[in-house]
Amino acid sequence: MRRHLLATAVILTAASGCDNVAWGGVDVQLVPPPAAEPGTPAEAAPPPEPPPPPEVARPLLLAGTRAGSTGTLVVVGELSGDGIVPATATSIASGAVEGSEWILFAEGVRVGRMTADAVGPAEQFCATTPALTGTVELVPSAGAIERLAALPAAEAGGVQHQPVPVHEHDYDQRVASLTYAQEAIPRIGADWPDGGVLPTRQEMYSFQPAGTESPTFAASYVYRDGPRVGAPPSGAYSLFILAARQGGEFRETFEWFHAADSIGKSVPRYFSHLDVDRDGEGEIILDVFGADRRWHAVLEQDDGVWAKSFESPCGVAASPAR
Repeated sequence: MRRHLLATAVILTAASGCDNVAWGGVDVQLVPPPAAEPGTPAEAAPPPEPPPPPEVARPLLLAGTRAGSTGTLVVVGELSGDGIVPATATSIASGAVEGSEWILFAEGVRVGRMTADAVGPAEQFCATTPALTGTVELVPSAGAIERLAALPAAEAGGVQHQPVPVHEHDYDQRVASLTYAQEAIPRIGADWPDGGVLPTRQEMYSFQPAGTESPTFAASYVYRDGPRVGAPPSGAYSLFILAARQGGEFRETFEWFHAADSIGKSVPRYFSHLDVDRDGEGEIILDVFGADRRWHAVLEQDDGVWAKSFESPCGVAASPAR
């Protein structure tokens, strides 16, 4: 028995200095890891991430109003492909500058031009929104126009002037607007307004964007509040509706509802329309009011139905759309 223990100890001692060890009839060979070739890392490093493409200055879309011969237009966004996206610092620094030339539009047609005399922060709008002011020159048919959209002269200088189309909402449109609102309020679970729906209809417009067969009407309903910047009272909500005649009957083509108590104040109203990307189909520009700021949204059409394609990021953060 002692001899067996002694043999075991010898084998263990020998194992520390040998590459081949006999253990219970099994040959064990100690093989070191292969040596890495000089200059070759043990593991291949992942390829570096490509740097983001540099920002490119793109044309800006402006919207605003005039008082007499002075226009004040704020940046809505920039043109990218066939739509509007948030304006980058590069585009703003390149386009929203003193001395820049702008082609003015109202109700989808060219009505004049403006040269920016000054650039500063837009009052009541998001903190990063610039406003351009300048002297407005309008064609005679646009003498009563106050709401204006604008594109850079280099982008829209070739657009021809046209008479400003005039569309007045009629009795059938007004009745249809009330019908849609009366159907929407119980469907979305909103409180029935005191005094009925009619007193809450604060604005209504009739217009015909490019690419449509008949006039569209826009109706804004605001309960316990209004299209203005300010904290909403409890229970306030807004409802915005678009509809048009299709096949001899009215058809609702867009609806935007916001309950201030649950998702924040967001009161949209129709501002203007313009074929921004010159593809033959007009876009609708909305002016939106929140508790402490304003911003813009843009609607695009698809087969007679409108959908929101853009909204200022600061507006979305303030009161996300439902």
